[in-house]
Amino acid sequence: MPELVGPLADIRDFLEAGGAVVYMLLVVATVMWALIIERSLYYWKEMPRLLASKQEIWDARPEHASWHSRKIKRLLVSEASNALRGSLPLIKAFVALCPLIGLLGTVTGMIQVFQVMASVGTGNARAMAGGVSAATIPTMAGMVLALSGLYPISRFEHIVSRESRKLSDHMITH
Repeated sequence: MPELVGPLADIRDFLEAGGAVVYMLLVVATVMWALIIERSLYYWKEMPRLLASKQEIWDARPEHASWHSRKIKRLLVSEASNALRGSLPLIKAFVALCPLIGLLGTVTGMIQVFQVMASVGTGNARAMAGGVSAATIPTMAGMVLALSGLYPISRFEHIVSRESRKLSDHMITH
C-alpha cells in the first residue's frame, strides 16, 4: 500500500495521536455536517415550495376572519415551522455532544498517563507524552467541531423564525 503524503498523512497522524475518541468525533462530525448540508439544501430547494403550498391552502379558504380560520392559520404556520426546523434539534444535540466526547478523550488520555506513571514511574517523560497528547487532541477537536456547528444552528434558527413570521404576516385576516 502506498504511503500517504501531504494533508492525508497529517489527518491520519492527527487521528492516530488522538486515539479512538477522535475517530468517534470524526463519525459525529460527519453525521452533524451531513445534517447541516441537508438542512441547507432543504432551505434552498424545498422551503419555497412548502411556504407556497401553505399560502395556497390559506388563500383557497373562502373566509379568513372567523375564530376557526385563525386556528387554521395558526395550524398552517405551525406545520410550516415544524417542517422548517426538521433535523435542527438533532444538529444541536450533535454540537452539544462534541465537547462531551472531547472530554471523554481527556479522561481516557489521562488514564493512559496514570498507567504509564504507575508502571514506569514519573521519570519517563517520553512515555507520558503519548497519554498527554491523547488527552489534549480530542478535547481540542471536540471544541473545534462544536464551534463549527454554532453558526449554522444560529443561521437556521434565524431562517425558521423569519420565514414563519413572514408566512403568518402574508396570511391576512380580512
